[in-house]
Amino acid sequence: MKSRFTSADITAAVGELQRLVGMRVVQVYDVDSKTYLFKLNREEEKTILLFESGVRIHTTEYEWPKGNFPSGFSMKLRKHLNNKRIESIRQLGVDRIVDIQFGINEAAYHVIVEIYDRGNVVLTDGEYIILNILRPRQAGAEDVRFAVREKYHTTSAQSFPTVEEAEVHAWLDRAAEGDPIKKVIVPKVFCGPAVLDHCLQSRNMDVNTKIRKSLVTDDMVKRLHEAILEAHEMTDSFKNPGVCSGVITLKVEKRVQPAEDGSTEIASYDEFHPFPFKSIESRRTERFDTFLQAVDSFFSRQEEQRISMRVHNLEKEAFKKLENIKIDHEKRLSALETAQMTDVEKATLIQNNLDIVEKALLAVRSAIASQMGWDDIANIIKEARLQGDPVAGCIQQLHFERNTFSMYLSDPFDENGSAPAVVDIDIGLSAYANATKYFDKKRQAAKKQQKTLESSAKALKSAQKKTKEVLKQVELTTNIARSRKTFWFEKFFWFISSENYLVIGGRDATQNETIVKRYLTKGDVYVHADLHGASSVVIKNPSGEPIPPKTLTEAGTMAICYSAAWEAKVITTAWWVYHHQVSKTAPTGEYLSQGSFMVRGKKNYLPPLYLTMGFGFMFRLDEDSIARHADDRKVRLVDDPALSVNESSGGDDLSDIASQDQNEVAVSSSDDEDPETAFPDTQVQLIQPITRLQRVVQDPDSEETIVYSQAVKKKPTVVKPSNRKKDKSQKKQQLQQCAATTEGQPPGQRKKISKAKQRKIKQRYGDQDDEERQLRMKLLASAGKQMDAVPPGSDSAAGRPNNTTVKPTTVSHGESSEDDEADEGALDLRQKTDDAELADGKPSKNEPDGENESENEAENEAAPADDLTAILNSLTGLPVEEDVLLYAVPICAPYSTMTNYKYKVKLTPGTSKRGKAAKIALNMFQHDKSITQRERDLLRAAKDQEVARNMPGQVKMSAANLQKYRK
Repeated sequence: MKSRFTSADITAAVGELQRLVGMRVVQVYDVDSKTYLFKLNREEEKTILLFESGVRIHTTEYEWPKGNFPSGFSMKLRKHLNNKRIESIRQLGVDRIVDIQFGINEAAYHVIVEIYDRGNVVLTDGEYIILNILRPRQAGAEDVRFAVREKYHTTSAQSFPTVEEAEVHAWLDRAAEGDPIKKVIVPKVFCGPAVLDHCLQSRNMDVNTKIRKSLVTDDMVKRLHEAILEAHEMTDSFKNPGVCSGVITLKVEKRVQPAEDGSTEIASYDEFHPFPFKSIESRRTERFDTFLQAVDSFFSRQEEQRISMRVHNLEKEAFKKLENIKIDHEKRLSALETAQMTDVEKATLIQNNLDIVEKALLAVRSAIASQMGWDDIANIIKEARLQGDPVAGCIQQLHFERNTFSMYLSDPFDENGSAPAVVDIDIGLSAYANATKYFDKKRQAAKKQQKTLESSAKALKSAQKKTKEVLKQVELTTNIARSRKTFWFEKFFWFISSENYLVIGGRDATQNETIVKRYLTKGDVYVHADLHGASSVVIKNPSGEPIPPKTLTEAGTMAICYSAAWEAKVITTAWWVYHHQVSKTAPTGEYLSQGSFMVRGKKNYLPPLYLTMGFGFMFRLDEDSIARHADDRKVRLVDDPALSVNESSGGDDLSDIASQDQNEVAVSSSDDEDPETAFPDTQVQLIQPITRLQRVVQDPDSEETIVYSQAVKKKPTVVKPSNRKKDKSQKKQQLQQCAATTEGQPPGQRKKISKAKQRKIKQRYGDQDDEERQLRMKLLASAGKQMDAVPPGSDSAAGRPNNTTVKPTTVSHGESSEDDEADEGALDLRQKTDDAELADGKPSKNEPDGENESENEAENEAAPADDLTAILNSLTGLPVEEDVLLYAVPICAPYSTMTNYKYKVKLTPGTSKRGKAAKIALNMFQHDKSITQRERDLLRAAKDQEVARNMPGQVKMSAANLQKYRK
């Protein structure tokens, strides 16, 4: 199979790439460390140029995967080439090197792509001084270095050599006897074997012809010389437009069994060529209008072809095993049948020669009875044979170690006079008993043959069944691989809420950054757990309608479960804000790292949520089955009897909160907000110390919150042996004492601590970092300036569930209230400006551009509203028998969303590894009594690496009859 360009291919490709001259670079992407995409446009014309170091260069019409963030080499290319125009594309001589020039004069840059050996990609300026290089190296023994700030020498490019007949004759003379012409001539020319073979065949010569020096003539040398000159001219003509076309040769194999469409052959791509050469006229080919189209199809469909060939090979292997089983059974049956015939023949010979057999037995027994040695008995029989004794002449050999001897016996009634057969005679049995023994062996062999026939039939039937299952599984897996298109949201944490909203969350800081910058759009809601380093969760709302409270609660559950609260087994709260309240604009003097954001304005807190997730499977439906599941996930109205009291009290509808003044901001519910629509900022009292949880940094005066995606690393501390004895219960008591003292103070009053007390606290809590201390104080309601107490009889206090007291969150210390009031006006002004800009979809001037900001704006991967709704509607967790299921999708979601799922287990924080837990759950699903064969096949085809991917840390599973599947 051809895997890279030849010199002739590059000439043809460069000729067709001339149409790109004048187009500008919009963006540069990297598919992998060797493959790069240049997005180009010119007025309304758009195209993508792809090149792979050491392999190929062509335009492409296929979708190629791109990394979330570009590599350093891509960033360098973007820096120098973005918005630059392609001025020229040329091949350096006849070498497999392509030089692409961007810009002119002093602003010129060159990208040099080497398509030979290990390949290389070099970025140079207009003077060919290397600015960046993919693979720095030194050119062998030459004193030429390919590295940054070195000059790339283009003058050493080779051209077509001038070849004379005498030189061709010298090549043939130096060649070894029997070498093919291809081995001798191809390295001397620069056109590739296909072009040379085409020119040779036009002169009745073959590139594979072996050289015989005795047969080398002047005519042969002349024809070779003419073929080489024609090959050079032909290769050079590939630069001209209209000369080349795309041709792909196909490798055809017979299918083991007919395909669904009835085809009995399977064809795969083998080679690509820029011209219909004579050497490929007899082969099956696929034609294209241009060479670049052929190359694009060849490389883009390699994965699909690889899948088809893998299926074909698996089918061949399965049928080969079945065929081997059949052959083995046939051999065993044939051996048993041959043994029966041999035993019958021997028994018959003994019966027909009873007298001579008895005489032989008597002679051997007499010799043994006389206590003669074995060698002496053999000598006596040999002497008797020489004297013409007929009995001794029939004895072939003695086998005293087996108590037998061999005799030559022939059928006296055989008229044809066949050759005598050798029959073993047992010395301990009579002649008749020996014949009976062979008949008994025949009957035993017959019984064994019958049993073998029966067992062979069963074994063959079992093997055929197993082969069919293997082929069915291969076909199923292949069909899923072909039809299974990974959804854009599957690279994140995700689930579909019980009201058909898509909820996504980041796995790390990079994905958090991507979600907010690329997927947080108008109408969406941002949800975050009140813990440092938690996942950024976004509820996609393409309709723009108010998001129901149940979906908000489920998204909050996801946020806290994918945070440090899961490992710590701590129940905490989450909050949500509108899309325009989240930005990357850092406060003056601060820096927002990757995955961290600034949240401005009112945060709407959700009630405390439980650490309860679920694991199960959803199934992709075909178009005809979607209508049956229209009501699987819908918004439950207040008068809907299916809506429970718990569901309706989980939070406020966005429509109520949207009517509030956005300029009135507060971290927790303020005094003048509607008590019936406010989310309570419930203060959670922890019952155990936390060592790894860190809360977000908040400032209630300015209503700005920095959301972090990565926990600050804790500095290592040396703990004395005596201090190790202080267990967590002591710290818990101390923290509770601090809480009791703080609760008795008036709100807003600062607590004065003596120096001695400060030293004592430092000794006790010296191993804590700032973030941990802030979290402890926040959870014990003893940190920061508290808000004014709500009057006992006020509406706000009465309207809160359970009359929960709202307590503020802040880490600001040591600032006077005058300073806060002085800065309040500026903060509010900046906040209004930022919010207005974000609401209008315009970024703030101070907001830094990310690495992929331009490409994210130009190319948003998120599906349009209609497409997203169609995708969600095509997934169901409750399939019915009439449904046509395409494939299964593993899902991990808050357990409340999976109430109606057919296959689900409940997950809570535990000690089991998620991989093992997923296998147990999958085994349980496959043994479900109500499962259909199609569902079992789809679950079995699920990939192991995808099943447990979204489970949070270590888990404990709960389900009916789960214990028997743990083995």
